[in-house]
Amino acid sequence: MKEATFFPLAFIFYILALIFYFSSLLAQKEKLNRLGSMVTLIGFLFHNLALILRTIESGHAPFTNMYESLSFFAWSTVLALLLAEKVFHFHRLSAYLMLLVIGLMALASSPLMPKEATPLVPALQSYWLWLHVSVTLLGEAFLAVAFVASLLYLFAAAKEKKSQGFSSLSSEKLDSLSYRAIAIGFPLFTLGGLVFGMVWANVAWGRYWAWDPKEVWTLITWFFYALYLHTRIVMGWKGKRSAWIAIIGFLAALFTYFGVNYLLSGLHSYV
Repeated sequence: MKEATFFPLAFIFYILALIFYFSSLLAQKEKLNRLGSMVTLIGFLFHNLALILRTIESGHAPFTNMYESLSFFAWSTVLALLLAEKVFHFHRLSAYLMLLVIGLMALASSPLMPKEATPLVPALQSYWLWLHVSVTLLGEAFLAVAFVASLLYLFAAAKEKKSQGFSSLSSEKLDSLSYRAIAIGFPLFTLGGLVFGMVWANVAWGRYWAWDPKEVWTLITWFFYALYLHTRIVMGWKGKRSAWIAIIGFLAALFTYFGVNYLLSGLHSYV
């Protein structure tokens, strides 16, 4: 069995999970939501096998090109989704998070993404690759949870205002979930994206910081989430202002992930 067998299976089960999740929202049936979680878990297990086989087949970490990176980012987001269901007990988020997962999987499956495993350039032949990329993408997966929760917060808050306080989605709970997701994702993003990245840069290129476009946009993204936590913890900001910072922060993270690779050339252009 090869990675090319299990990746499509994971994709299929994620699509089925999406159907169950949205059916649960429409029909207001908890049983459908539990089915969605079970199907998501099955897809996640297939995805694990796909990543393990990709690592064995390629002989290196399963996130050295855009196809592999998209697959690992989707895997990380599913992990964050399952943890959010288990720890935060908020299942209404799952359908919308799964939409993001489907988008990442579809993009990875696209003919635009070369899927051949190629030898690594010298700078990538390091154990720091595992630490830097995996921890960064795990952090971004939890930031994705905060992004979706913040979008839903704005929707729920507007609905509560129109209906004089009533909404099927609790804006207060969504605001809290966004904060807790960032409280997890921000330290991971800091550790993986900045700390491990700078240490690896010093090992590979002899300097901790080179003002490479991806380094700059990683720092910009970091500042947005630092601002989110500072204004929330020190200044007591909540609600719409915090939600907008979380949304803009994740858009900056997406530009760092996609835009820098395709629009700006630099030391990370081969990733």
